[in-house]
Amino acid sequence: MATIHRWTGLEARALRSALRMSVRAFAEHLGVAVNTVSKWEKLLGSTQPKPDTQAILDTALARADAPAHHRFEILMSELGSSVRAAARHAADEPETWEHESWADDLDRAVTAAARQNFAFAERLLTRRLRRVTCTQLDDRGLYLFARSTSLLGDLKRDQGALSGPSSAQHSYVTSRAVFAQLGIPRRVAQIDLSLAVLMEMTSRLDAAALQYDALAVDDRLSRRDRARARLWVGTTLSKDGDHDYATRVMWAATHEFEALDEPEDWSLAHQKLALARRGAGDLGTAQQLIDTARASGTAESPMQRVRLDTAHGHILLSDTATRDDGLRVLDQARRTAARYGLVHQLRSIDEIKADGSGPIGLLRK
Repeated sequence: MATIHRWTGLEARALRSALRMSVRAFAEHLGVAVNTVSKWEKLLGSTQPKPDTQAILDTALARADAPAHHRFEILMSELGSSVRAAARHAADEPETWEHESWADDLDRAVTAAARQNFAFAERLLTRRLRRVTCTQLDDRGLYLFARSTSLLGDLKRDQGALSGPSSAQHSYVTSRAVFAQLGIPRRVAQIDLSLAVLMEMTSRLDAAALQYDALAVDDRLSRRDRARARLWVGTTLSKDGDHDYATRVMWAATHEFEALDEPEDWSLAHQKLALARRGAGDLGTAQQLIDTARASGTAESPMQRVRLDTAHGHILLSDTATRDDGLRVLDQARRTAARYGLVHQLRSIDEIKADGSGPIGLLRK
């Protein structure tokens, strides 16, 4: 997620363009006068909104959806390269790579990935990535390359391809290098968070916990991402058997999500807490927590449904009185995971069923 330390008219215009609003609509969206926005548009970097308006712009950016954030970051990346781009010969101009079309494909790939339509999302990404090399791209193209490569890493991760030349690990490392080259520290830190998830998924729990712990206080990340890192410190502790301490760490993250008004993260935290209490043998509390997660989470995507059903089934399986119900819920989760190619989830479910009421299965973030 992009962040602006000091807004000027230039950044305000970029936000308006990213939100695809007219000057009047943008003014109404912010609750400021149309003349104020017109002044920003005219004076650009030579004018700065008042402190209270700075906060309004911060809020407008924070509440923008993911596609708008992508467009905003692309527009911001262009600011640093406009002079250099103008000097290039038309035949070598990065605009020949049809950046706008690429950005649209990236937005479509984000939507497809959220629905676990992996094949379509991967086609949208790879048809662009195969046509370019980093040496051919300006800053805007490099940003699109890094975002596409990062999203490709997410797809590989969800499909269980965690290491190797065509894996999530390879994609993330490539993306991180480009974001570092562009000087976008928040994106670099977000990739570091994704790499820590891979460590956890491949059972490198100590290394993952150390990385999560560092990122939980890393100012490059948003407050929400820092809370997520704190929650995932708890998951690694729980998987390593330290369920009581894990519970305390996760509760802190849960309170942070409540303060941030992030209901989906709050629901996910209850799911993780439920598994920690299951690991501690506190099945009554575990059932209460998973009931809260099921009641408060939307589970709109197949991945969300599989995660929630897997956690619920795992808890039910841990009690002899509800063992059959647990197997039924896990079988349902397995069918959904198989349908959408969620390979890592399939492995987790099979491990849980094989272990019975044994150690917690390796649930992905």
